[in-house]
Amino acid sequence: MPTTIQEIYTQVIRTLSPTERLRLATLILNDLVQHNADVVDQSDTWTEQDQLDLVTFSLQYAATDDPESEEFTE
Repeated sequence: MPTTIQEIYTQVIRTLSPTERLRLATLILNDLVQHNADVVDQSDTWTEQDQLDLVTFSLQYAATDDPESEEFTE
């Protein structure tokens, strides 16, 4: 009998069809949602740290050379 997660995956899960694996993943995720609803922060309030992270990321992204963007100068 498999004893580690990797062994379970290799010996049991990997042998399932893609459809069966998706069904298993759905069961696992639905179970996690039902049992851990309190753990997930579902508030729509942005903290000051969230806002700082967003600004930092935005500035870093704007400072990079984006090869897909085309700047037209006349």
